[in-house]
Amino acid sequence: MPTIQTKHTRAPATELYYETYGQGRPVVLIHGWPLSGRMWERQIDALRHAGYQVVAYDRRGFGQSGKTATGYDYDTFASDLNDLLGALDLRDVTLVGFSMGGGEVSRYAGLYGTERLRSAMLVASIAPFLLKTADNPDGGLAEADVEGMMAKVAANRPQFLAGFTKEFLNWDENGAALGDEFLDFAATMYLQASPVASQECVRAFGTTDFRADLAKLTVPTLVVHGDSDRIVPLEASGQRVPQYQPNAELHVMKGAPHGLNSTHAEEFNRVLLDFVKR
Repeated sequence: MPTIQTKHTRAPATELYYETYGQGRPVVLIHGWPLSGRMWERQIDALRHAGYQVVAYDRRGFGQSGKTATGYDYDTFASDLNDLLGALDLRDVTLVGFSMGGGEVSRYAGLYGTERLRSAMLVASIAPFLLKTADNPDGGLAEADVEGMMAKVAANRPQFLAGFTKEFLNWDENGAALGDEFLDFAATMYLQASPVASQECVRAFGTTDFRADLAKLTVPTLVVHGDSDRIVPLEASGQRVPQYQPNAELHVMKGAPHGLNSTHAEEFNRVLLDFVKR
């Protein structure tokens, strides 16, 4: 099983599971909560057939990576990503971060710079800052929302995540096309996650401020967001990124939900491939 060992000095060391396909310029895919690198199946196929090396890994606590008791914060996640890029000696990389994965992309740039990067994509991302505060009134979550979500995950994780998945995909609009089997597929991913990671990552993505990090994401950056996202609304996230990184380009996908890489895979893959080849 291909893994790399993390080296973070303030968090428990663990193994990160990854899969790599194809040859060529590297594209690293960073999954969302509460899934794993398996969420990128359609994109892995598109990228490898287009002549890229595609790397999809599981965040600590998720998928087949190590399940640590602590370490579910963005400084650690960015350090883990840095360890992965170093261990595989990846350069000229396009980072693609989905949902909470957009936080890894942002914090990585904030802590480690962009020397290894060619470009970056923030897809249905939580950046720049979801928590509503005095200086961030347009955030999408109040503190009570974060605590309430964590409590629901702790009380009955399978039940909460089953409902969350349907909102993630706007199931009332897209379920017939995807089929009930897709819900089973999603469940194989989120039930593989650590219960601790599932809870603690809600706090991480709900309360971490990436505004200063985005200023350091100086490589070409594409923000892709659906205007029907019920999980991370466009107005609270993607639409605001250019305020903090003026060079970022915003692409809005009409009618697309949070899980747009699955529900609108063909359209999303066209956008992805067009950007990666720049």
